[in-house]
Amino acid sequence: MTIVRFALAGAAALACAGAAQAQDFQPKAQGQWMLNVRATQVSPDAGDPIVTAAGVATGLRAEVKDDVMPTIGLTRFLTDNIAVEVIAGTTHHKVKAQGPGTDVVVHETWVLPPVVSLQYHFAPQARVSPYVGAGVNYMIFYSGEDKNGFRVDLDDGFGYALQAGVDIAVQGPWSANLDVKKVFFETDATINGGALKSKVKLDPWVVSAGFGYKF
Repeated sequence: MTIVRFALAGAAALACAGAAQAQDFQPKAQGQWMLNVRATQVSPDAGDPIVTAAGVATGLRAEVKDDVMPTIGLTRFLTDNIAVEVIAGTTHHKVKAQGPGTDVVVHETWVLPPVVSLQYHFAPQARVSPYVGAGVNYMIFYSGEDKNGFRVDLDDGFGYALQAGVDIAVQGPWSANLDVKKVFFETDATINGGALKSKVKLDPWVVSAGFGYKF
């Protein structure tokens, strides 16, 4: 979380400096593209029970750790107010089995969660331009590595996302960006060939801060 807070502070400081030094900025407009480069923290909201193949509770739960990575977002303005954004980035997560007297890493995996969202920008001509969005994502798990004698399989699949953010114009085509997404996604985790299993609601918060360029 420290990295994201630092990025948020930096983005806000640069936006304030730009506002103080210059009043010329490029507003959002139909036909534009915007490229955003961000520092992004992905924080899964897991903690679901691990059960046996017969559905008997084990007392353990599946926990998935956070990660921070750079991401890229590309936005196309269909009108001054309406835009489509695609984000791409990949994060690395540890999967742990936790419970009374147990706290063990069972798997590590890379995750590619591209999100395509339709956005509404409330004040495209203003320096401070908030927006909301909604879209779909496809969660891809790859380069997984089993740990401590466990074998874990995670199912890829579709989810959906809600989004809110703000662009703060700095100068010319440059802007600072703050963005929050809530992704709703559930995966089936199969452990040791099905001896254990868990339906894991990842439902991550995706919190980003960075800079954008219009062209």
